[in-house]
Amino acid sequence: MATKSGKNLIQLVNELQDKLNGLGVESLAIDLPQIAVIGGQSAGKSSVLESFVGRDFLPRGSGIVTRRPLVLQLIHNKHNTESYGEFLHVPNKRYANFAEIRDEIVAETDREVRDSTGISAKPINLRVTSPDVLDLTLVDLPGMTRVPVGSQPRDIESLIETMLLEYIRRDNCLILAVTAATQ
Repeated sequence: MATKSGKNLIQLVNELQDKLNGLGVESLAIDLPQIAVIGGQSAGKSSVLESFVGRDFLPRGSGIVTRRPLVLQLIHNKHNTESYGEFLHVPNKRYANFAEIRDEIVAETDREVRDSTGISAKPINLRVTSPDVLDLTLVDLPGMTRVPVGSQPRDIESLIETMLLEYIRRDNCLILAVTAATQ
């Protein structure tokens, strides 16, 4: 269990990270430890991530659903009995309804990636504050695929691989590899 000074440091670094991201200074952003969740498309990555939060809030479907990295910052707050989410791109708004969080992830993805089969490396930053989570940063990444399906770009495999490597090459990144139980 983290010490009180360790938790205060995490809170301070999280606040500093938010300020830097809010100013668009991502190149100076602090590279905090994180867990990158990777695996094939439809392998169950979203279910694994949701188990950390204890809520259903991620978009679901077939094919490529996660089309942008989702940086999910979990903040433990034992003094607050309610869980809520906040997006960096929607300042001063708290989402207590986790279905609305799902809707905002879809809407923000569509704003950046017009084509429903395309991807973007620009992350969506979501902070979930709850008495039921650990202080932890997770990254949900698009599922790996070898063969373009339908109207997916022909180079979808290399686009996703480049994006995954950008996260998992970091020294402070743990890799949580997810595979379907049927494989």
